[in-house]
Amino acid sequence: MSVNSKIHPDSTLNKKDYLEIINNFNSQGKVIDDRGRNLIKSFEVKGQTINVKSFKIPHLLNQFIYKFFRPSKAQRSFEYACVLSDKKIGTPKPMAYFEFTTFFAFKRSYYFSEQLDYNLTFRELRSVPRYPDFENILRQFTRFTFSIHEAGIFFKDHSPGNTLIVKNQDQYDFYLIDLNRMSFFELDLDARIKNFSKLTTDKEMIRIMSDEYAKLIHQPFEIVYSKMLEENQKFISKYNRRANLKKKIRDKKKS
Repeated sequence: MSVNSKIHPDSTLNKKDYLEIINNFNSQGKVIDDRGRNLIKSFEVKGQTINVKSFKIPHLLNQFIYKFFRPSKAQRSFEYACVLSDKKIGTPKPMAYFEFTTFFAFKRSYYFSEQLDYNLTFRELRSVPRYPDFENILRQFTRFTFSIHEAGIFFKDHSPGNTLIVKNQDQYDFYLIDLNRMSFFELDLDARIKNFSKLTTDKEMIRIMSDEYAKLIHQPFEIVYSKMLEENQKFISKYNRRANLKKKIRDKKKS
């Protein structure tokens, strides 16, 4: 098994430290998230808390693709985090990534970042009724999203669980996670509005974000609000179609 890795120059850990974490990943560490296909754990190493995301071994075709043609999710997570950091856009500090491959196939990969203590995610803002300082947080979040767009970044997974929010007196800091799907280009109005589509179906939240974003891009509120509702509806329809298709496939396998 071959090892490919890159360690951030600011990292206080060396390659041996990272390999020790990987070797003990299954038996040690605190589980942070195991709801999806990937597993996230935290480890205490040399006086600091580190988050480690272990990516599931890809299916056979992607093992070949990630080996020879496409950067892995771990590599992209690390590199995109470095881009965000360079552009002063919030994300937990990237530390390293490690990949394990055979001669013909890609196997396991890991992304390391510093633990970030946060107060809430966008999901809580959406799901908790009358969350304290709700509108102020939402408007500041909209300005944060505007800064991402101005930097020429389209975050494909701009969804409720992928923004961590830290309260800093009467201000809020925002940090993106789950970074492996991004595109970099000069965003037009349609792309900017589409990037809000996965965040919420709540029309009041959409109205507030539309109002704030319209001011930032100097466009009429009515145009921005209409486009945001339209993109949200497109996303909902697409999501429902996929969910129905998956259900049909599951039901067919059971029968």
